[in-house]
Amino acid sequence: MTKISKIETFSNEFVCFTRVTAEDGAFGWGQTSTYNADITAQVLHRQVAPHALGQGTEDILGLVRRVEEKEHKFPGSYRCRALAGLDTALWDMAGRRSGKPVVELLGGRPGRLRAYASSMKRDITAVDEAARLCRLRDDHGFDAFKWRVGAECGHDIDEWPGRTEEVIPTVARALGDGMAKLVDGNSGFSPARAIEVGRRLEAEGIGHFEEPCPYWELDQTKEVADALSIDVTGGEQDWDLIVWRQMIGMRAVDVVQPDVMYMGGIARTLLVAGMAARAGLPCTPHSANLSLVTICTMHLLGAIPNAGKYLEFSIEGDDYYPWQVGLFRGEPFAVEDGKVRIPEEPGWGVEISPDWLDRAAYKVSEIAA
Repeated sequence: MTKISKIETFSNEFVCFTRVTAEDGAFGWGQTSTYNADITAQVLHRQVAPHALGQGTEDILGLVRRVEEKEHKFPGSYRCRALAGLDTALWDMAGRRSGKPVVELLGGRPGRLRAYASSMKRDITAVDEAARLCRLRDDHGFDAFKWRVGAECGHDIDEWPGRTEEVIPTVARALGDGMAKLVDGNSGFSPARAIEVGRRLEAEGIGHFEEPCPYWELDQTKEVADALSIDVTGGEQDWDLIVWRQMIGMRAVDVVQPDVMYMGGIARTLLVAGMAARAGLPCTPHSANLSLVTICTMHLLGAIPNAGKYLEFSIEGDDYYPWQVGLFRGEPFAVEDGKVRIPEEPGWGVEISPDWLDRAAYKVSEIAA
């Protein structure tokens, strides 16, 4: 058994990369969840690293469970966000050791993966949203698209009056036939309003209605799912395996959408994907920015048997996500004919920019010499 000797973080407010080193010098790169990542880095060093240092690198799920048990009084989102930094670095280490991409360690293989162009904006008119999605269709070959309706946690109050009723048909009809069409409610609606909106989606050939009701109200989401013929989806915010068992057991959603980084890494996400597979539900993970979360999700989708139809691929650039610019060397997110490439290089198959690392706040936890 090769033991962990050092855990390092490189962070700013938005991103925290991790490097885990073993006693034999082997290392791997990972990432905690984005947003308040500097706080997550503190959690990692205070409540994860002490239980991981000196432990073996091979049994990733076993190590994650050890941390969970040692920190059982803190079963919250930040613990999972921090665990993701440990988990994803250990998967990268395992891939580097074996000379294989993580997708192969998970039982899949690298290759091309269909992506859907995912809009993050609500402060955009229906006409402008339709125009930019059509440009992506024409310039990059995307054949699947998601846009936003309602307002985030909006209590049935739209981003501005009438936007939902306008943006649904305007974008759907502009994209035309033969395109997969998805919308995201971001917990914006009551069940009655969600069902009303859902009927409009059905009429326009939109097949995916994401997080229509407050995500923590599983009964409300189930009410919508039972009423509509299209897929009602959700789960991006959820990290608690008990909630996942409830959600899947009651079939509150038709498609599960765990986020690798919110969940605490690949090992815990595989547990959710496995639950969903046994229930006959597809898994289309949430990956809403171009950090390591999307790379990890590529590898996951290339391996799980109940992978959904496509990868979520954010279309927002540095005007919306300035913090995601310059994270990696090269072009790991190149799109051709609406598809991305699952890396075939060892581990995650990407290289973090040294310039970004040089600018980040650094901290290390290690076994004393």
